[in-house]
Parts: sequence; structure tokens; C-alpha cells
Amino acid sequence: MNKINSVCVYSASSTKIAPAYFEAARELGALLGQKHIRLINGAGNMGLMAAVADAALQAGGEVTGVIPRFMVEQGWHHTGLTRLIEVESMHERKKLMADRSDAVIALPGGCGTLEELLEIITWKQLGLYLNPIVILNIGGYFDPLLAMLRKAVEENFMRMQHGTIWHVAQTPQEAVELIHTVPLWDASIRKFAAI
Repeated sequence: MNKINSVCVYSASSTKIAPAYFEAARELGALLGQKHIRLINGAGNMGLMAAVADAALQAGGEVTGVIPRFMVEQGWHHTGLTRLIEVESMHERKKLMADRSDAVIALPGGCGTLEELLEIITWKQLGLYLNPIVILNIGGYFDPLLAMLRKAVEENFMRMQHGTIWHVAQTPQEAVELIHTVPLWDASIRKFAAI
């Protein structure tokens, strides 16, 4: 069993998405809160980002939000988090979120979420992040991305071993179970990264 004290959750800020995504975000947040696993996210006050944070807090958990100052100046930050960390840039935000997490779970999202997910996968491929990465594939949302990643492996843009960098869950419960049970990444594989 992996010792998981904190989980970084990537997710959408959109409010116009299907209710099933909000239900999954709230369930995930509640599970993390009940298990006293600190949630780390981008501190947004809308969409799945707010839903997962609110559910974690309501379940007695702690939430650390990391957000660039320009977003705070726009009023895009959640004001009810356990801790809000302001940073200067998006790059600093992503690095701090990764540094403070024992695992990553990706909920559905747009370009920002996809970019965060692909970057953390790349960091793991290079041995810069060794912790579990779980893609929470609600309603098959990530199916096209997973197909693209499989194609990258099949066509030797990534090594076969790199297909084990991420794991896929269909439910929040499965995602939380996976972060505790997936084997830790062997950093030596990075020597053979085909990037």
C-alpha cells in the first residue's frame, strides 16, 4: 500500500458540463475528505474544481489551492479553502501542486486539464515525478486521449513500459483505491525515454 497523504486533482472549471461529471467530482472530494487525504488543486471557484473542493471540505478534509496572482486579481479563486497559496505563474502553480502531492487524479476537463495531465505524464516518464497518476474516465471522456497514447506506444513514440505510467479508473472509488495500490514508478526507465 502506498502512503498517500495528499492528492493533486486536475479538473475543469467549466460550469456548463453534464451533471454526471459534477457527481463524480463531489464523490471524489468526499472520499478524500473522509479518508483525511489532503486535496491539492488549482483553487478555482467554479466547475469541477470547486465541486471537488467543497465536497472534501464538507467531509471534514483539508484543501490546499494553488493559484497564480493574476487569477486572484480576477476573483477566480475559491475563498473557503483550508489554505490558499498564491504564485506568480502557471508553471510555478503546476510545479508546486506536483511537489506537494503523493498522487495525481485527473477528472475530465478542457485544455488546461489535458495539458496538466500530459505534463505530469511526461515528468513521470523522465523520472521527475514518481507517484501514481490515475485518469478518472467518467463516461468514457478520456477514451480518445487513451487511444492516442496507445497509438504513441504502438508507433514507438513511447516505449511499451511507458504505458504503465498512468492507470485508468471508471469511478472515484476505484481511483482512490488505485492511488494506494499501483506500483511506484521505476525511475531507471527514464533512461530509455523516447521523446
